[in-house]
Amino acid sequence: MAPGEDAPLPRAPGPDAVRSISRSDDAPDEPGTVVWHRDDLRIADNPALAAAAADADRILPLFVFDPGFYDERGAACDARIEFLHDCLRDLDRQYRDVGGAGLTYGHGDPLDVLARFVDAGWEVVASATASGRYGRRRDERARERLGVRFVAGDGLVRDADRPREDWSDRVESWFAADPFDWDPRSVAVERVETGVSPDRVSDAYGVAPTKTRVPTGGRGPAKDRLRAFAERIAEYPGSISSPVDAREGTSGLSAYLRFGCLSVREVHRHVDERAPDGRGKSMYVSRLFWNRHYTQKLLDWPGWLDRAVNPVYEGFNGDRHDPDLVAAWKRGETGFPMVDASMRCLRETGWLNFRMRALCASFYFHILQQPWRIGADHFYEHLIDGDPAINYTQWQSQCGLVGRPGLRLYDPRKQVRDQDPDGEFVGRWVPELDPLPAAHLDAPEKTPLAVQREVGIEIGEAYPYPVVDYEAAREEFRERYGAVHGAAAARLGDEEIARRASLSGGVGAARSIAADHGELAEADGDDADATSQTGLDEFG
Repeated sequence: MAPGEDAPLPRAPGPDAVRSISRSDDAPDEPGTVVWHRDDLRIADNPALAAAAADADRILPLFVFDPGFYDERGAACDARIEFLHDCLRDLDRQYRDVGGAGLTYGHGDPLDVLARFVDAGWEVVASATASGRYGRRRDERARERLGVRFVAGDGLVRDADRPREDWSDRVESWFAADPFDWDPRSVAVERVETGVSPDRVSDAYGVAPTKTRVPTGGRGPAKDRLRAFAERIAEYPGSISSPVDAREGTSGLSAYLRFGCLSVREVHRHVDERAPDGRGKSMYVSRLFWNRHYTQKLLDWPGWLDRAVNPVYEGFNGDRHDPDLVAAWKRGETGFPMVDASMRCLRETGWLNFRMRALCASFYFHILQQPWRIGADHFYEHLIDGDPAINYTQWQSQCGLVGRPGLRLYDPRKQVRDQDPDGEFVGRWVPELDPLPAAHLDAPEKTPLAVQREVGIEIGEAYPYPVVDYEAAREEFRERYGAVHGAAAARLGDEEIARRASLSGGVGAARSIAADHGELAEADGDDADATSQTGLDEFG
């Protein structure tokens, strides 16, 4: 995206606009409190909003469009940007529905915008959030330069020497606690007219989404999805692995949670109180703990986004970088139908179920043997629910960059047989293979020539041969990975690395791995296809 030449967008609000709202006849010396929204786009169970309403008579909810997320430095597809804009329009309506003036939109460096309010006497509060290095530096500057108060309330453990000690109990207590609340009648909700809006931002930066089947953002659609999912949650366990079944069988809430249209606690409470008991309910609740677990990892170490958590694996596969292989993977033209269908689905819709995400990451890192960050960045660009705390920690965990025993290596051929036996998913996303009998979709290159002629397909022409020999590449990777795995496991015994890894069992669990596996000469485990990853005790 680049700013449109015919739609310049000013830095806003300007100083005069801020000064005009900063004094009222009723409270000439007390401007009030700015609620700086980022990824908490709701007015319910919002710690910053509740804190502001408790301390001030006037609040001004604000969202700042940061040019850094829209220009060439940005890392989000236009469809995710438009989903965000939906969420912002919905947030504006939420404030208006309770009698407020609505949401103020700013544009520019967030600290410059906030400074204008601070200079005019406003306090600023924001919800504390886990973020990468850019967000952490921004928030530190906001706290130090402007006195912004960051209010915790997301269930994560902060300011503790050992965040993982009793972590599960703390998160469970947070889930059970009452949500943050405020009374709209007790406070005036103000707004500054800035001339900035989601539509103007889209015009200025040329936001033109092309993906299909993207849901509408906002709290209203999120609540509708939550209610519908809770009613059919018994079907959840049988729906999560197949990419066809998962489209309608999972909750579909991940993008809404990513932008805070609902809090994780709100979802937990609704499911706990309204969903029927059973395996589906318990499995989904474990996924909500899973969400907090991986977000805690990013809070504990922001380097998850750009550095291997275990230094032994820093640069692993870097010397094998092959732009042609990476491009084939991104296009969905590797000769492995389940991988190709998944990558095309991701590019076209911005969605992929968890198992197919894991398959594509495994294939990219373990079989194509390419540098992990390029693949993780590609996912983050295209996913509508792209959340740095989930995407990058999951990529590193899936690739095996932590040093834990076991290797989550998925077989793309087995995944066709197990998750798409009738060829519905492959046929939808790799239409050139649609005429091929489903029995041959796991390995089209092995289809007898007579069958190819009969159905009018020539493998190697209509659809590529595999870009690598799967068995040879798998064994080669296991040998390379196993040669350094012992050293990597041993590094988990280091205090700094153990803290980075932020295992569910804490530093003690990391040291146990170092003691038990630090001398191994080869990687343990192989078959990720047979491994369940739904229990909290299995989190890495």
